[in-house]
Amino acid sequence: MKQVIMMKFKKLFEEQKSGLLYSYKFINEDFTLNKEDLSDESDLTSATLEQGMRMQLRSREALFLKKIDEALIKIQSGTFGTCECCEEDIELSRLEVRPTANLCIACKESEEIRETRSADGRKSKSMGSRSNLRIA
Repeated sequence: MKQVIMMKFKKLFEEQKSGLLYSYKFINEDFTLNKEDLSDESDLTSATLEQGMRMQLRSREALFLKKIDEALIKIQSGTFGTCECCEEDIELSRLEVRPTANLCIACKESEEIRETRSADGRKSKSMGSRSNLRIA
């Protein structure tokens, strides 16, 4: 991948990381329930739901932050934009839509098909691939 494009993504990731770390301070503020919020059942329910939503948002942002850090490491090592499965280049159009993508479209589609089959109960992930199975 061209150096100019990598620097564009590096700048994007650094801006996103900075924004996440800034918002992280506000999400962590007021993470506890106030006694005033516990005055009746509807207030308690509302406060509990809000706390749950904050925790879910924090979890999502932590995962995204991890993906950003991994992408920055790949940029530094020169492997950003390479599919982790087939080692081919990930199309620039895919990276522009999902900058933290680590699989090309073909490999991602294959992964999603495997996940769907597992979710539908047609094939267990714990069984491994068919090539590893031996029939006696």
